[in-house]
Amino acid sequence: MKRHNPDSFLIKATLLLISTLTVMAGAAIAPSLPAMEKHFADVENAEYLVKLALTIPALFIALFSFIVGMSINRIGRKRLLLFSTLLFACAGSAGFILNSLWAIILSRALLGMSAAGTMTGVMTIISDYYPGQKRASFMGLQAAAMGLGGMVFAAVGGISADFNWRFPFLIYILAFFVFILTAIALYEPEEDKHENNKKLAFVLPKESIGIIYGLGLIYMVAYYLIFVQLPFYLLEISNASAAQSGIALAVSTLAGAIASSQYGAIKKRLDFSIIIIIAFALTAVGQFIMGFGDSYRVELCGLIIAGVGFGLVMPNFSNWLATIVPNHFRGRVLGGLTTFLFLGQFISPIISQPIVNVVGFSNTYSLSAILLLQLAITLLVVKISTAFIAEKI
Repeated sequence: MKRHNPDSFLIKATLLLISTLTVMAGAAIAPSLPAMEKHFADVENAEYLVKLALTIPALFIALFSFIVGMSINRIGRKRLLLFSTLLFACAGSAGFILNSLWAIILSRALLGMSAAGTMTGVMTIISDYYPGQKRASFMGLQAAAMGLGGMVFAAVGGISADFNWRFPFLIYILAFFVFILTAIALYEPEEDKHENNKKLAFVLPKESIGIIYGLGLIYMVAYYLIFVQLPFYLLEISNASAAQSGIALAVSTLAGAIASSQYGAIKKRLDFSIIIIIAFALTAVGQFIMGFGDSYRVELCGLIIAGVGFGLVMPNFSNWLATIVPNHFRGRVLGGLTTFLFLGQFISPIISQPIVNVVGFSNTYSLSAILLLQLAITLLVVKISTAFIAEKI
């Protein structure tokens, strides 16, 4: 049916815009953190609480994504997205008028709940709309859109934060427009009766799913150091303004967007595990450069390389899971992925801040790079060993 054509421009544009909302949750206000901390300096533990305002959406995304994934078949994809985008707009923009740091943190928690719905819903509906290689290509395009969105949100957030730390919260009003597009453009996918008949006999590959979840968690703990600590690190080494921090984050996300846009072509040539290894290694190299860098320009070089790794790994995780499970299980499995990715985001500052306090920013980035590189080498050794044993058998 033509009116249910997932290849239409309006449907694709709507799905991509929904995807950018999750990036907006953090990227929009990241450059304003130093100014927020200064504004709430009289609040006890303001240093930690301001960073919590950035990362608490990730905790609530983690807490609610699996629940959303388990219930998405009953709620419906489109209904979930409509409710989530509306709540996202209201909760996200609330920080512009709230005068209490704790009230802002509460609004950010609601933002996380809504983002759990948007991310789980959009990943599931993309997996339903597009099969096989089409899915790989579109997930690459989705990650590219998220990267471009992150670039725009970080840059606009940084520039506006130089005027007032509250202005970046106005960016979330964009979600009202996305809500309208969702109502007009999207449709509820039809249930695949043949696949539905097989679902009771299907056994989830729990070991593979667990490995992907674990890798996603570790990667996000390491990678999110960039968003949480970079504005403070750049302020320390180059007295960078909020706008400069926003531009730095924007450059990194642009590099990721370009890499993600090529994911479909890369996936044709490489398997999932090799892409993971390459992505982890690239992010490690980028963070090594950041750790040893002593200027704004050197940090940009590291951010670009790390961004390329991120651009490859994100569509790879979701596409890998969507490929190994049937339609009926995608919502809960992709919801689980969202849980682990954003749990990693939330605990990143909890783990990194004590380390930063002891060894400093540069050594923290270097330690993160060592962790990612060790994982990449371990995965490569396992990959080679498994292939060798299979060949002998």
